[in-house]
Amino acid sequence: MTENLREIVLDILLSVFRDGVYSNLAVHAALEKYQYFSKRERAFITKVSEGTVERQIEIDYIIDQFSTVPVEKMKPVIQNILRSAVYQIRYLGSVPDSAAVSEAVQLAQNRGFYNLKGFVNGVLRNIARNADNIRYPDPEEDLVRYLTITRSMPEWLTKRFVDEYGPFVTERMLDSFLEERPTTVRIKTERVTKNEILTSLRNQGVTVHHAPYLPYAYNLTGYNYLMALHAFKNGWIYPQDVSSMLVTEAADPKPGDNVIDLCAAPGGKSLHIADRMAGYGMVEARDVSIEKVALIEENVRRANLINVHPVVKDALVFDPDSEASADIVIADLPCSGLGVIGRKADIKYHVTPDKIDELVKLQRQILENGVRYVKPGGVFIFSTCTLTREENVENVAWIKEHTDLVPESLDPYIPAELKRITTSEGYLQLLPGIHESDGFFISRFRRKMS
Repeated sequence: MTENLREIVLDILLSVFRDGVYSNLAVHAALEKYQYFSKRERAFITKVSEGTVERQIEIDYIIDQFSTVPVEKMKPVIQNILRSAVYQIRYLGSVPDSAAVSEAVQLAQNRGFYNLKGFVNGVLRNIARNADNIRYPDPEEDLVRYLTITRSMPEWLTKRFVDEYGPFVTERMLDSFLEERPTTVRIKTERVTKNEILTSLRNQGVTVHHAPYLPYAYNLTGYNYLMALHAFKNGWIYPQDVSSMLVTEAADPKPGDNVIDLCAAPGGKSLHIADRMAGYGMVEARDVSIEKVALIEENVRRANLINVHPVVKDALVFDPDSEASADIVIADLPCSGLGVIGRKADIKYHVTPDKIDELVKLQRQILENGVRYVKPGGVFIFSTCTLTREENVENVAWIKEHTDLVPESLDPYIPAELKRITTSEGYLQLLPGIHESDGFFISRFRRKMS
């Protein structure tokens, strides 16, 4: 590896930890800038940047055991030089410890911290020598603290998960968040066969495996750049987690239906529903800004769909023209995103209890508007990609108490292996590490015929 790659990683980490930029955006911007890098070089940048962010709590805990200066007191440049080097020492077996240390020392010098070269060298060499003897909290004495450090999850969130789901499920979830994840796609066979799509992917070096639960869901690994794949450019595949695909299964759209998708960007659920309606009916794919709607429009063009209408509309503002007009309303609510920490590690550092409370208020306003768009006999689906009771089952209770919609069993619409007592009552909570998907919540309601 070249020193230049570690310079890029350092800049990404500074953007994330110092400037508050989300790591996926910082990594994407870097890879866009350096498109000429090889697949191996791009993989190194992504792996070290995202891995350092993901493991930051554990990494800082390790550094603090061997440094005379606590991590929080260090200059941001030194902080992140040490963090990325410790990540390489602990989790990147392909990089010799000596290379991780020497390149970190060189980085400190390059960034003007010549007088701290000895400090960086001493801390990292000490960690490398003692990498197998790190002292972690005792799980018997304090399980929450142990999981917080070893799984790099903020302590308040770890405690919340243990209280809500118990130690066994929590440990499974936290482990799942740290696992490498393939890209899941929905294959679209309206214009070409499944075999042609899979052959196209494999011809470009992509490893393809069937994903769980749904026959049209596949996991992809081994590719360099999704947008360079012929199957993507031709609109034959759409990146979407299985949990999100299940929303369309739960909605069960029919050709000719009028569907409103309230918070649609980037458009995955709208496109899926439109595909199921075979060109008939209409999906009005709404979102709050021109930028978000432009993402939907781009995906609609690639998919070559004629029955999706992207439009700028704020779900928080009631639309009287839509009242009692829709056969199906989809509300994929803005949420805390705790179910997708495995794909967006920064979420765990940004969410707070107060932010969750604020989100619930926002969700209730969207729900209050959205249910009014459902015609008599119509269906209302709300979903989130999170794990909290307030944003999920308590919203189900709120709809039952404050509207004339009634829960309807999900069992006729979902795979048999996902059926639970709760699905017969109209909702499903998917848990990472327990189910083979992101953390996700889906609930189905129907308005009675008047």
